[in-house]
Amino acid sequence: MKDEKRIQISLDVPEDGTYFPIISDEDDSKPEDNFREILPILPLRNTILFPGVVIPITVGRAKSLKLVREAYNSNKIIGTVAQTDPNIEEPDSADLYKIGTVAQIVKILDMPDDSTTMIIQGRGRFEIKKMVKKEPYFTAKVNYLDEHQTELTDKEAEAISSSIKELSLKIVKLSQNVPTEASFAIRNIDNTYFLINFICSNSELKIEEKQRLLELNDVKQRGLLLVEFLVKQVQILELKNDIQSKVKTDLDRQQKEFLLHQQMKTIQEELGGNPFDMEVEDMKKHAAEKKWPAEVKETFDKEIQRLQRINPASAEYSVQLNYLQAILDLPWLEYSEDNFDLKRARKVLDEDHYGLETVKERIIEHLAVLKLKGDMKSPILCLYGPPGVGKTSLGKSIARALGRKYVRMSLGGLHDESEIRGHRRTYIGAIPGRILQGIKKSKFSNPVFVLDEIDKVGSDFRGDPASALLEVLDPEQNNAFHDNYIELDYDLSRVLFIATANQTNSINPALRDRMEMIEVSGYLVEEKVNIARHHLLPKQLEAHGLKPNAVKMTDTVLEHIIDNYTRESGVRGLDKKLAKVARVLARKTAMNEKFNPNISIKDLGEILGPPEVFKEKFSDHKKSGIATGLAWTPAGGDILYIECSLSKGKGQLTLTGNLGEVMKESAILALEFIKANAGILGIKEEKISETNVHVHVPEGAIPKDGPSAGITMITAMVSAFNGKLPRKSFAMTGEITLRGKLLPVGGIKEKILAARRAGIKNVILPELNRKDVDIINPAYIKGLNVHYFSEMLEVLTFIL
Repeated sequence: MKDEKRIQISLDVPEDGTYFPIISDEDDSKPEDNFREILPILPLRNTILFPGVVIPITVGRAKSLKLVREAYNSNKIIGTVAQTDPNIEEPDSADLYKIGTVAQIVKILDMPDDSTTMIIQGRGRFEIKKMVKKEPYFTAKVNYLDEHQTELTDKEAEAISSSIKELSLKIVKLSQNVPTEASFAIRNIDNTYFLINFICSNSELKIEEKQRLLELNDVKQRGLLLVEFLVKQVQILELKNDIQSKVKTDLDRQQKEFLLHQQMKTIQEELGGNPFDMEVEDMKKHAAEKKWPAEVKETFDKEIQRLQRINPASAEYSVQLNYLQAILDLPWLEYSEDNFDLKRARKVLDEDHYGLETVKERIIEHLAVLKLKGDMKSPILCLYGPPGVGKTSLGKSIARALGRKYVRMSLGGLHDESEIRGHRRTYIGAIPGRILQGIKKSKFSNPVFVLDEIDKVGSDFRGDPASALLEVLDPEQNNAFHDNYIELDYDLSRVLFIATANQTNSINPALRDRMEMIEVSGYLVEEKVNIARHHLLPKQLEAHGLKPNAVKMTDTVLEHIIDNYTRESGVRGLDKKLAKVARVLARKTAMNEKFNPNISIKDLGEILGPPEVFKEKFSDHKKSGIATGLAWTPAGGDILYIECSLSKGKGQLTLTGNLGEVMKESAILALEFIKANAGILGIKEEKISETNVHVHVPEGAIPKDGPSAGITMITAMVSAFNGKLPRKSFAMTGEITLRGKLLPVGGIKEKILAARRAGIKNVILPELNRKDVDIINPAYIKGLNVHYFSEMLEVLTFIL
C-alpha cells in the first residue's frame, strides 16, 4: 500500500521543557516517553476537549483559578477531565472520568463581569493511573495514549471526512441553535483527524457520547461512531421539523385554541399511541389492583365505559374523567394497622402533653377496647376549652399513639354546606367535600380526623354546615356517608373524629348530642412552669439554633414570665415570650456577644421590656358596698370587684362597667330580691324607695357578661344599704333566682384557681357546684376553704 498515507500523532519536545503533540506524517515515538508523568487536573462540567481543538473555558471555582494561574505562570500545560455529573459543585476523584485531554493554556482573559475565561488547545489524550493530590487542586499520575493504532487510507479518510462534513452542514441548516458561520469553518477543514476532533468537541452531543468518542484510541472507529451519532441527530432534527410542519396552518381564531392540542396529538402519533386511550388503560390497570366494595367496582366499570363513548374534545369528557379519578383515589377498604402497645401510647401522650389526664385516659380506653374487640365504631370526641391549651395538638399526639395518619380540617367561618357534603356533578368545577378530600389525602380509611373550631361553624343562604356534620359525626349513620359528588356511600365509622371548640354553648345542640364532650381546662401556674421547662423552652432553643444547655431558667423566672407577661389559660402567649428570649440570645450568640446563660428576672426586663400584664390582687376593703366575685374569661379565671353606692333619689338603678344583657338582668334581679326581703334583711322600705342605687364593675373597657355575678351583686347592695362590711378574704360566684335560690355556674376550676392565685382564703359556691370542686386535684386548692350554700339569705347571714 505504497500509495496510501498514514495520519499519526507525534509529540515534539521543545527546549523550554513544555510538551506539545503535533500532527505529522511519520513518527514512531511513544507519547508516554515524552510527556511528564504528573499533571495538574482541571475538572470540566459541560464540555470535553479533544486533541488539536481550541475552545474557551470559563473558570469559576477557587481551586480551578489557582490551578490555571499557577500553570499559566509555569509551563502552561494542564490535564482536562470531564465530570460524570455536571451538577456537582465540588467533585471528588470518583466523580471524574478516567480519560482526559492534555491542554495548553493559550491565553487568560479577565472579563468585565469579574469572571475569568481562558483559551485552551488540546494536545493529546491521557488516562489517570492514580490521583496524587486533591489539595490545593487535583494532581494525577497519568499514562498517555497514542492515536495511530489503525491505518487510515486516503480513501477511508476522504469518505469519513465527507460524511462528517455533509452531516454537520445538514445539522447547521436544520438547527436554530447553531450559527450559519459554522458551515464556513467546517468546509475549510482538510485534515480528517482534526475534522473528527473538531466536530466531536463542537457538536450538540451528550457528555456521555463525547466521552465515549474521546476514549476511542482508533481514529477510524472514532470517525465512524461520530457519523453514527450525527446521523441520529439529523434524524431527530428532521422529525422535529416534520412535526412542526404538520401542525403549521393559518392561525385563525379557532385554530389558535387547538394549536397546543394538535402538536401533542402529532407527537403522540409519532410515538405510536393515543393519549386518551392510554389514560383509560392506565385507569383500568389501577382499578384492577384496587381494594373496594363490589358496588363501587360495578359503578366504576359502568362509568368508564361511558367515558370511552364520549368525544375527548367535549367538555363532558373532562368532567367524567375527574369523577372516575376521584373514585380511584379514595382508599375504600384500605386501613392502617393500629399500634396496640398501651404503655407506648401512654408514653407518647405524656411526652407531647403535660397533664390532661382525662383525655389521655379516654384515648387509652379506646385503644384497649380496639385491642380486645379487634374492631369498633370510633367515638366522636369533642375537646373544649380556652385557646392555647393543646386541643388541636392533642389530635397529632393521638394519631402518633395509635399509629394512624393525621388529618386536620378547620371549620372556622365555614358557611357552605357543600364544603362538607361535596358539590353535585352538574355544577362547573364540582369537587368532593372536604371530608372525603381529607380521607384521600391520608390514603387510609381510618385516620385521626381533627375538626378544628367546630363551635365557629356559620350558616347562611348556602346551607347549614353544622347540620351537614350530623351525618358525619353520628356513629350510627356515618358507616354510609353520602357525598354529593361521589354519589356512593363511604364508610367513616372507623375514622377517629376529634372535634375542638372554645365554648360549647355555640355548638348546634343536635351536633353536641352526638359527641362525647371532654373539657380541656386551663393550666395552673405550676403546670405552665412544667410545660415551659419540658416542652416549650427546648422546642424554642432548637428552633433558633441554640444548644439545649444554652439557657437556664429557674422556676421563679418562668413563673415571673407567666404572671407578668401573659394573661391566658393556655401556653400560646408563654411560647411567644420564650421565643423572644431565644431570639435575643440567638442574636447575641451570632454576634459573639457575651451573655449569662442563667437568665434572671432583671435580664427579663431587658429582653421582654416592662411587665405587660397587671393581675388583679385581692385586698380587703374598709368601706361597705364592695364585694369580691369570681369570673371566667377566655384567658382563664379572674377576680372581679362589684361596687355599689347609694344616693338620694327615687329608687332608680344605674349600671356601669360595660355589662352584657345577662349581667344587667342579674343586677335588676338583685335589687328586686332586696325589696322583697327588706324586712328580713333589716332594711327600711322607705330607704330603698328614696335611694338611687349605682352598681359599677371596674375595668369598664372590658366587656363582661354572664349570670354568675348575681350572688356578688346582692352582697354588695345589701352591704351598701346596711353599712356592714363583708367578711375578710372572701370571694363568691353563683346565679340567683327571684326567690333567692342559688343555681350552679360553670368554670369553677378556673375561678377557684384564680382565687388561690389572688391570695383569697375562702370561696362561697352554690351547693350544686360541690361536684365540680371534688374533681379538682386537692394539691391545687390546698389552703383554700370552700363554703357551700343553697339559699341567698344564708349567704348574707354568713358573709355580713
